[in-house]
Amino acid sequence: MSNLDSFVKSSRPPPKPLATSQEIRDRGSIFVGNVFSASAPEEARRAVHHLKHVAHGNRPATHEIAAWRCMVLKTGKTGLGGPDDFEVVSGFDDDGEKYAGGRIQKVMQSEGVIDAVVVVSRWYGGEMLGPARFDHIETCTREVCRAFRLKDDMATCIATLTSLDDILASLRAELASLTTPSKVDGPSEAATSTDPDVIVAVPAKKGRPSYAALEESLDIAKAKRLITARENSIKSVKLALQKARASGT
Repeated sequence: MSNLDSFVKSSRPPPKPLATSQEIRDRGSIFVGNVFSASAPEEARRAVHHLKHVAHGNRPATHEIAAWRCMVLKTGKTGLGGPDDFEVVSGFDDDGEKYAGGRIQKVMQSEGVIDAVVVVSRWYGGEMLGPARFDHIETCTREVCRAFRLKDDMATCIATLTSLDDILASLRAELASLTTPSKVDGPSEAATSTDPDVIVAVPAKKGRPSYAALEESLDIAKAKRLITARENSIKSVKLALQKARASGT
């Protein structure tokens, strides 16, 4: 069975790069960086294997230089003890380009990237580049690391927005139940009444907002403004709830 067939038949989806650098061309050599999410060294190695044998299977790179940094649970720990239960496990693979993997790892560390693996692929062009090759490798690494951090920050913002949306929807539903006029005394009568004059306090159901466009834009400043707006809306609705509860007692 070919490597491609094995990935196609695997129950897990193939690794997908979160960001790819621009190509750097120098005297026939080509350098390209990719970053993948990896929460464990095994996941990092799987991504490297996929890139080398599947994605680049028809056009093998001379070197697939990789480094990873993963936050993992310490042996014997449960995670309930807080940050001290975890540690960063790192590693690299020069793949024949001596010292190159360590260069990638240092850039990842300086950029604060965790739970990721960076692979810089080099296609040798026939001419030795000397120290310049390390500059190109670091440039590709830095580009994808910064893109990774940006996407990670956006994912955090969207998770926060989604949580705030749920809170806001719940508060608005409660407020509607307290403030919507009704001519009935109990919910059972409201639910069964056919009187057109009866107004039932049922909040309108709205779908959860989509943040696909925001995620694509990677506009962190806009995401933070939306978070602030949601927080202000929640404060306003909570204040209205307090007044509604007070008037009902």
